[in-house]
Amino acid sequence: MPIKHSIWRVGKPPVRLLESSSLSSEKLLEEMIVSAPEILSDQWMIIGRQEDTGFGGRIDLLAVAPDGALVLIELKRGRTPREVVAQAIDYATWLEDLDAEEIARIYGRYAPGRDLAEDFRSRFESELDEATLNESHQIVIVASSLDSGSERIVGYLNKRGISINVLCFQLFDTGTEQLLSRAWLLDPIETQIASAITSPKAAKEPWNGEYYVSFGQGKDRSWDDAMKFGFVSAGGGSWYSNTLNLLKQNDRIWVKAPGYGFVGVGRVKGPAEAATDFKISIDGKEQLAVEGLSGAEYHRRYMNDPEKMEYFVPVEWAQTVPLANAVDEIGLFGNQNTACAPKTPKWTHTIERLKQAFPKFNSV
Repeated sequence: MPIKHSIWRVGKPPVRLLESSSLSSEKLLEEMIVSAPEILSDQWMIIGRQEDTGFGGRIDLLAVAPDGALVLIELKRGRTPREVVAQAIDYATWLEDLDAEEIARIYGRYAPGRDLAEDFRSRFESELDEATLNESHQIVIVASSLDSGSERIVGYLNKRGISINVLCFQLFDTGTEQLLSRAWLLDPIETQIASAITSPKAAKEPWNGEYYVSFGQGKDRSWDDAMKFGFVSAGGGSWYSNTLNLLKQNDRIWVKAPGYGFVGVGRVKGPAEAATDFKISIDGKEQLAVEGLSGAEYHRRYMNDPEKMEYFVPVEWAQTVPLANAVDEIGLFGNQNTACAPKTPKWTHTIERLKQAFPKFNSV
């Protein structure tokens, strides 16, 4: 349904506070997104703007996600919602063929004198992998309104593996300034997950029922803690933590510590819990994990921020190994998403190899 907001003061009777308004130009919205990308997502890095597709048009904005997926961002700019959906899909045919060198040149035009690999490392605290850069992509349409026909089209495309979403924005006038609100048509995690598991450049096969989990060993989490107390975790932004919601009780997970290799296999014992709620048992006494864990920070600095705080999933381990004994071989699957359900032959090969390396995988 079309998304519209109104703001009222609670009372008897309620009082409508703000009147809807409009931007003087959608060019202003583009400028706002460039200066503050968190309007769309605090986990995207803008890398291109007004690039010529060669199809007689220009994309509005191009971003990259932590896993190297590209995000095509199209503003409505006076077109009907249906027109902008069609245009965005047309531009995506240009996007999916971009290689690492072309993407670097796009960034060079957007940020002259800057290096994409260095800026990616600084932004996401991880290396930019050319092999997975633009392995998948998302389409994001930014519009002030959405008609029901366009909503049906976007829903249809998502059901068939096309990662497309719509961000609807609305302006309010206070009399002295304008305020902007925005709402996603679909939960952004849905398109993030769809993008991660439906890469158009990789061969596909039915999912084998085994989940992949990336455990970011470092200053914010400790694999030694995870082994001892039975959990996996993620935080620092919703892009990292939201995929933990894929995991349900009794799901089997295979855990990889990026930079080391695969370090464990086990069964999920319950849903993801915020750091403010997740408890562990220490010396027979139950307490909050962030109070008892000493091996890492677990994003304690974000304890009052639901978007960035650490989230934990309890796990019963079947078999684990220390980081020094991690299984790391050429050809094994890897992905920056914290949790995903891969649909690629590489994942099938990885599971077959890991079952040999972790013979107790089915003990829980």
